[in-house]
Amino acid sequence: MKTIYKSKQSEIAIKELYDRQLKALNMEYEDLFVDTRFGKTHVVKIGNQNGKSLLVIHGGNNTAPYELSYFSALLSFFCVYAVDTVGHPGKSSQTIVSPNSMKYGEWASDVISGLGFQKMNCLGASLGGGILIKLMCAAPEKVEKSVLVAPAGIADASMRSLGKLVGIPMILYAITKKDKYLRKVILAMAIEEKNIDEATLEMFKYASKHVTAKVAIPSIAKAEDLQGFNAPTLLIVSEHDNMFPSNEILAKAEKMIPNLKTHVLKGQGHKFVLSDDVITMIKEFIEN
Repeated sequence: MKTIYKSKQSEIAIKELYDRQLKALNMEYEDLFVDTRFGKTHVVKIGNQNGKSLLVIHGGNNTAPYELSYFSALLSFFCVYAVDTVGHPGKSSQTIVSPNSMKYGEWASDVISGLGFQKMNCLGASLGGGILIKLMCAAPEKVEKSVLVAPAGIADASMRSLGKLVGIPMILYAITKKDKYLRKVILAMAIEEKNIDEATLEMFKYASKHVTAKVAIPSIAKAEDLQGFNAPTLLIVSEHDNMFPSNEILAKAEKMIPNLKTHVLKGQGHKFVLSDDVITMIKEFIEN
């Protein structure tokens, strides 16, 4: 079987990082495995066992527990099912899924069924948001409410602009292995140094060193793909997102997604920090 890791030692290193990230959340959890048509999928069940269920889909070349660090404040309210996306770092199958089809949506649909739910509240950020949009297209009946945070799948920045911001420092980091170049890569997304913590630097460093899979962004959804979807959706975008431009996303989403509520994270980029007010917004959206 083709592996996404550069070596067996790389796979061990990523899984050790995964366990450290999970331990850092300082909360009891349960490991679950479900069968999907794209291979066995690992899910971490964590949070308030009496709260509403919430499926969380992580970003590209990240891990589920790293993603949970962004949304850790939600764990006291919801019973969270943080899924390891197939073909990305984590404990799921290493099956690479085509981003240009509905297969990501079919995979997410299989996960929901495998967990024993007919439908779930879902949250996806970055590439995870693009996967959630694929689910909204492929199996709209599986989504109770949808929270999209700086999502892929609606509008992309130009490859030329991304190449200047991210590509050049990434090449320099690959050559020199100097952290200052990796910080430049992250800074293009985080906008301010204060938004780059050690956990983020470590995640990027491990992914660069140990993972061979390229992050293939889910293709842009079309209005006709979402015709069957009518569940309430909360779309949160970052004002200065260099990967998925907020103005284009908002303009297209208003035409494509019915029953839509939007919010802009002012002054923030693709690597964001969620204020208490935004956490409360997400909580109330899901609960009410």
